[in-house]
Formats: sequence, structure tokens, C-alpha cells
Amino acid sequence: MADQIARQVEAWLDGGFPLAKSKPARNAGPGDIMVLVRKRRDLAGLIVARLHAAGVPVAGVDRLRLGAPLAVKDLMAALRFAAQPLDDLNLANLLVSPLVGWTQEDLLAHAWRKGGMRLWDHLRASDSAMVRETLVYLGQLLALADYEPPQSLLHWILVGPWGGRRKLVARLGREANDPIDELLNAALQYAAALTPSLQGFIQWFDAGEGEVKREAGANAGLVQVMTVHGSKGLEAPIVILADAAGNPADSPARGITLDDVAVGGSPRKVPLPTLSKPEKVGRIAQAEADAAAREREEHWRLLYVAMTRAQEALFIGGALTSRDKGEPATESWFAQLKPIFAGEVLPDPIWGERWELGELAAAPVTDLATVSSTRITLPEWATRAIGPEPRPPRPLAPSAAGEDLSAEPPFAGSEGSRAGRRGTLIHGLLERLPEIPADARREAATRWLARQASGLGEEAEAELLESALGVLANERWAELFSPSALAEVPLAAIVGGQVIAGTADRLLVTDRAILVVDFKTSARPPRSLAEIPAANVRQMAAYVAALEAIYPGRQVRAALLYSQTPELFELPDEMLTAHKASLGSAE
Repeated sequence: MADQIARQVEAWLDGGFPLAKSKPARNAGPGDIMVLVRKRRDLAGLIVARLHAAGVPVAGVDRLRLGAPLAVKDLMAALRFAAQPLDDLNLANLLVSPLVGWTQEDLLAHAWRKGGMRLWDHLRASDSAMVRETLVYLGQLLALADYEPPQSLLHWILVGPWGGRRKLVARLGREANDPIDELLNAALQYAAALTPSLQGFIQWFDAGEGEVKREAGANAGLVQVMTVHGSKGLEAPIVILADAAGNPADSPARGITLDDVAVGGSPRKVPLPTLSKPEKVGRIAQAEADAAAREREEHWRLLYVAMTRAQEALFIGGALTSRDKGEPATESWFAQLKPIFAGEVLPDPIWGERWELGELAAAPVTDLATVSSTRITLPEWATRAIGPEPRPPRPLAPSAAGEDLSAEPPFAGSEGSRAGRRGTLIHGLLERLPEIPADARREAATRWLARQASGLGEEAEAELLESALGVLANERWAELFSPSALAEVPLAAIVGGQVIAGTADRLLVTDRAILVVDFKTSARPPRSLAEIPAANVRQMAAYVAALEAIYPGRQVRAALLYSQTPELFELPDEMLTAHKASLGSAE
């Protein structure tokens, strides 16, 4: 039945199945076909597999147990091997899975051995080049098993050197993606709720009964295979009832309960276990009859649901079992619908014979005579190659405008680290204190240092405080640290085709001139302009060039404030000009 449904759908897609209600008229595509089954059994999975084998775009079944799909079984086989390599059957399954890629012939040639030798030990003793290559492959997984949690191992298997997702999808089809993703989600849920371990996850997974449910709207353009119950609310131009010959009597009544009265008088339902026929008497027999009647009513309600899913064409078929003796059961959907097809039997190349009711829509017609034979000349812009997309230049950060070639790094050894921390703290004070009134700065700085300078010592904290307050009190720099100046200012500009982006520590903008200052926390600050590292000068040259582009016509000055001393050095224009021209090469 699954083979012939796949052949039929393939024939419709290749030969065309006209849809009358579509405007304009067109032939059916994969997304216009829905295959319905009464119950979620083997037939649904077989239909999906046969459609995929025929090259028909198909979604997986609408709901499945997470442990059932082959993709999940293959991934779990890899995890089980990582936990216990001596499980012979599991190792054999892994070897012939898409993850490793052996054929059954390879397994027979390389895995057969005499005696009770373990398969893993047998492979490790083999001299075959193919086996040795596989051992290296499997060894990669074993090397990670003791260190990585289950979700990381699965991720490594799927997208790491094994390329597991690509191999599984190539062998099993796109529908393998859903259960693979759900297995990853399950591993994450396990890690969030329990202490992650490989063996623990395997036991947790085996004990669960997780299901994967596909959302109906996520399968556009694919043949859908689902139960009638799951199709409620959906429609499709073409609907196939794939197991309409099923006998409802073959399914025993489920969930039989007896009404009982508990101690105290409140009613309750008592579930019944499976009983033999002689045990089903009295109230039990009546309860079973009532349950069977309810299920038969649901059987006919589902037929109504199934038939009303079809917008244009409904196909009814089924496969007989040995119990049917050549004829569909009287209470099957097929037997109940067969009498309305009163016409003659028609030959069919796929099914042998068929009965029809109604007429197929006319094939969509393309009138080639109405198409102009005049050659259409497209404009030049429509045929011109676009060319590669232009890549914007990489932004140049002024702080990285040049390599620092100074003889001593800023923070070297314990003394350097202490000096570096001191400079960082002064930097923080100079950033925050200008926003505070002058008479409140000492108290605010003391509180801040108490939180930030723990372990530095009272004497060192007092020195830091006096240094920062001394800088702010210096009349030479009063305007720089006044409320009119800005702190931590992001800058971005294009200079000679080069993007410059960075953050200035302090910026003073007036109508005629601009002063940009950067704080430095070097362990050994320079004592004169000549000792300032070239990298610092190049940085300030980049800031000046950016600000000249942002504020054309204004004079831009630059200065460096070495907070360790502290000392402010204003950089002459001639020193900066020499470095502006090298900004592009510095990148």
C-alpha cells in the first residue's frame, strides 16, 4: 500500500493533477496532498519512507515517539558506544549507521569472529586498513566521553568532524531533522533538571516516552502524512485515506472503568485490567459494551472528519489482512463507502482497477498563440552583472593605530601591576569627580575608593585621593574638567577612505577649538614630550583626524594625561601631523 501510494503521488506530480478551485488553474504540488491514516501505526512511517525514496518532498508523520526514528536510534547508538564500547550489538548498529558508514557486507567481512571475543576487542586486533581508520574515527568520540556532557557530545557528533547531521539527512531525508532537534532539546532538559552524565542521560532517555509533534503550518510545500484526528481544522486539495479498509472490531475497547462509590459516598471511577472472556460478566461486560459503542461512534465521526478535509479530490483505499479473507470488513470505511460508486470498474496502471465518482478538472491550458513572438529587449541595467558586494573598510580603533614598540610594557611584575591598578583608580576618579560639586568631591572620592581600592592600604588610598583632587584643582586644566566638557565620548568618522572609531576619555568642544584628552595608566610615565611612545602619539593623531572631519574649520588640539604622575602633555601640531598620513598603513 505504501509503495503504490508513493507511485501514485509521483505520477500526479510528474504528469500533472489539475486543481479547479485554484485561481488561476494549476497542477497540484506536494503541499496540496494530505495522506490520512486511522491510527498511528507502521503504515504511516512506511508511506513517508516510500515517498522520500521516490523523491517526493514529504514531511514526517505528525507525531512520533522520540525513541522511534532511525536518526535518533543512530545517535543514541553513538552515545551508548561512548558509555560502553563492549556492547557488541550496539557497536554493530553504530558501524552500519550513516554516522560510520559501513555496509552489511563490511560488517560481515570485518566483524565476524570465532569464540567469545568481544567485537570491540576483535576490531582493535584487526590489521585491516578500513578497520584501523574506523578505530581512529571512534576513538575521537571515546576521547570526549569522559569530559563532555550529553548535549555537547550530541552537538559534536552532529556538526563536528563526524558531520552526523549531514549524513543522517542524506540517508533518511529532511524529516530526520525534527527528531534530531528534539533529541538535542531532550539532552538540554536533562542537563537543566539533573546532574548531567552520559550513563544517566541514557537511562533517563530509555525510561521516558517523549513524543515529537510537528506543527501543521511548518510543512508548506511538503506532502503531509498524519492521523485523521490530527488533521482536524486542516484542509488540502487532495486527500488520501490510506487505511480505510481497517476493521474497527480488531481494536479492543480501551480505558474500561466501573462506576463505584467510595467510603464517604463520593463517586469514583475504578479502572479495569485486561480480562479474559469468561471474566467479562455482569457490570464488567456492560462497561465493555458501552466503551465499544463509544469507540464505534468515534470511528464514524472520524470518517466525517476525514472526508471533509478534501477540497477537490478524495481517494479511498486500504490494505487487507489475513483476517479479512479477501473482502474489507463490513464496518470499515471502505465497505461503507463502496456502494456510492455505482459506475463501471475502470482500469488503472498503478492499482489495477478503480471506481470513480465525479469528474477530474480540466488541465490548465497555456495558449501559446497569445504569447507575442516579438523578442523583448531588456534594458542594459537588467543584464549587467552586479559584481561582488562592496566590503566596507575595517574600522580603525585609535587605541590600535600602531604597534607599541616601547621598551617596557605598561604593567610588568608585581610593582607594575600595583602601579597599573593605581593608574586605573585615578582614571576612574577623573572620570567621575568632575560631575560632582567641588566641595563634595573629597567625600564622594573617599566612599568610592573604599569600595574599589580594597587591600591597597590607607596611605595609598590617601595618595590616590590627593593626586586626583590635585589634577582637578589645577587651574591649567580647570576648563577640561568643568561641566562643559564631556567624558567617555564615542567618535566615528571617515578620513581618507578609512573609518576611524573609538572613545575619547575627555572632550572639550567650544565654538572655535576642540581639545581631546586621553588618560594613560603607564607604570612609568614619560618625563617629557620626547619620551612619549609613538603608539600614543599615533592614537591621538587618529582622534585629531576624526574630529577635524566631524568639526571642519575648528582647531583641534590633543593632550595625554598620565594619571600615574599625574602630568598633562599637550601634543604639538607638528608631532601629530607626521602620524596622520600613516593611519592607513597602520591598519
